[in-house]
Amino acid sequence: MDTVLSGIRSTGNLHLGNYYGALRNFIRMQHENNCFFFIADYHSLTTHPDPKSLHANVKEVLCEYLAAGIDPEVATIYVQSDMKEVIELYLMLNMHAYMGELAKTTSFKEKARKQPENVNAGLLTYPTLMAADILIHNADKVPVGKDQEQHLEMTRKFARRFNNFYGVEFFKEPQAYNFGEELIKIPGLDGSGKMGKSEGNCVYLCDEPKVIEKKVMKALTDGGPTGPNAPKPDYIENLFTILKVVSTQDTYDYFDEKWNTCTIRYGDLKKQLAADIIKVTSPIRERYLAISQDEAFLHKVTTEGAEKARESATKTIRSVREIMGFKPF
Repeated sequence: MDTVLSGIRSTGNLHLGNYYGALRNFIRMQHENNCFFFIADYHSLTTHPDPKSLHANVKEVLCEYLAAGIDPEVATIYVQSDMKEVIELYLMLNMHAYMGELAKTTSFKEKARKQPENVNAGLLTYPTLMAADILIHNADKVPVGKDQEQHLEMTRKFARRFNNFYGVEFFKEPQAYNFGEELIKIPGLDGSGKMGKSEGNCVYLCDEPKVIEKKVMKALTDGGPTGPNAPKPDYIENLFTILKVVSTQDTYDYFDEKWNTCTIRYGDLKKQLAADIIKVTSPIRERYLAISQDEAFLHKVTTEGAEKARESATKTIRSVREIMGFKPF
């Protein structure tokens, strides 16, 4: 059984793209692998979040994980900051990471451009902390999007470098995990190619029905098809892509036929799309509301999750310390 590690930053609000892009597969994957799911609150510090909202954001992501179907009785769910071992490994890996290679990463250059007044050391060493998150459990596989592939490659580089420097075969070189199939990319409602929080074009899993209806009805459209079987512009294709994943095949075929025969009414399409998104998200939202009120359950999940994660992490740290020459008197 492979060990699989996945994390999400504690900036709150999982959206439809998260759910269809990966979260549904996580739910299935937890029964097939030894899975660790964590909430990366340390990672969020690179943007200096408001201390008053940090815990609330962690709670939000935790509740959404659980509401979507991650089972703490099957998988290990924990909060990154509950694991002091990952910080120790982060420090040790930083001693074998070089400033030049860290400064060349795409994510560092992009974030430094976006926040020039806050180019901190944590931003520079973000790939090392991500590597520590992965290597602390010596994970075999890591589900990553296209934007994280470079960081995963750096994790493999750090693992190889550690093994070669100390003459051991200790760390595995984790591979990207795409669940054995092509990943689904959910487009944004504004006509862009990707649904994302920073783009402001999301339908969130816990949006209220009226909010979803309002967002969908404002989605970008045009004057309609220019002729029978005309190709769909990207922003119209985006709506059909979302329709395909949330609706029945009959519903999709119905509106596709309306497009091809130039009889489509966007108002009808949007109303159906909103109704089907609501049908998918409402059970998650209802579970989220119930879970978020159950503080005792959340305490149990995070406490037991941290204990299980530490059991794995302690073994790694003990071995790394010994390999590097740290020994007790």
